[in-house]
Amino acid sequence: MKDSLNSALNRPVAGKDLLAGLPDISQSISEFMHQQLPPASHPLGPAAHHHFKSMGKQIRARMALTAGESMDVPRPAALCWAAAVEMLHNASLVHDDISDGDKIRRGQPSVWSCFGRDTALALGDWLIALSFELAAKAGQAGSAPQLVSLLSRHMAATTTGQALEFQMGVYPDWSRYLEISTGKTAPLFIAPAEGIAHLAGRHDLIEPLHHFFTAAGGCYQIANDILNVIGKDGAASPASDLIRRAPNAVIVMFRTTLDSLMAARFERWLASGRTDNAAEWQERLQKSPALSMASSALMQMLDEAESSSLRFPADCIGVIMPIHEQLRHVCSGLSCPASNSVAQTKRIKERKLAGVLVR
Repeated sequence: MKDSLNSALNRPVAGKDLLAGLPDISQSISEFMHQQLPPASHPLGPAAHHHFKSMGKQIRARMALTAGESMDVPRPAALCWAAAVEMLHNASLVHDDISDGDKIRRGQPSVWSCFGRDTALALGDWLIALSFELAAKAGQAGSAPQLVSLLSRHMAATTTGQALEFQMGVYPDWSRYLEISTGKTAPLFIAPAEGIAHLAGRHDLIEPLHHFFTAAGGCYQIANDILNVIGKDGAASPASDLIRRAPNAVIVMFRTTLDSLMAARFERWLASGRTDNAAEWQERLQKSPALSMASSALMQMLDEAESSSLRFPADCIGVIMPIHEQLRHVCSGLSCPASNSVAQTKRIKERKLAGVLVR
């Protein structure tokens, strides 16, 4: 599962932390997560501590703790839930690097490239087990036993989305692409705040959370696809998605711009699995209108996310506001065309300040 969120977020903007809207709670999360790792003497200890040498942005954990503070959830329960989701996310990264053959993760060698595929596979499995243990502790501390089932459902949804990618008989059209991309990206966006909502007894937030983060997950996946094509997502080659035949919004759009003869030639090349001529197709892709078309689709999905955010009660809009603002930054950073997003963002902030409860 590509870490599309972190790929998009890690792009520097004048040295400013775009997550400054979230409380400075990274240290407490990092310390708690490190306490859960196996000791150096454990067979997986060296690999675990290597992976967590860089903690990443901790978006999901920070979002859970921020939501917990907003909804007055006891800190022990919120911290365990935040760590549970973050550990599950990290397990997906370790396994994803094996699947994609990525040798770098967070600026250092990935686990499989440093310790071997077997150790990386075992570490990912171990982190999954740990995530469910932490979810159980969160449920016990917050009298919300459904958290284990909740985490299980979101993990199942994420892996199902990933499996759709493996089952492609032909390269997907746009509808199939959205099914795959949101399926593997959205669940672990939804989980942090949904778990906190259950701990707080705020069941009115469940449906809005699903709508917002499904669209947000799609935004980040399309953004990462664009970054891949222009060679700024950290992959070894700008054409890596093209070579791997990975679902990519820009490639999907590119196919629609080709005449019948060229489209047939491209389809034959995709179906062949060959890597020769990849540079030719990459050059054609970059010169086509596909990047602009993908950017327009990104903005449309951003508008969907912003429209769904208007359904949040005003006392909880702060839970999604940092992610919402980050979405707009990612889109503007990719030179997307202007939309009515500025006005919508202003309305959301006005609701937050006014404290008017919108149902």
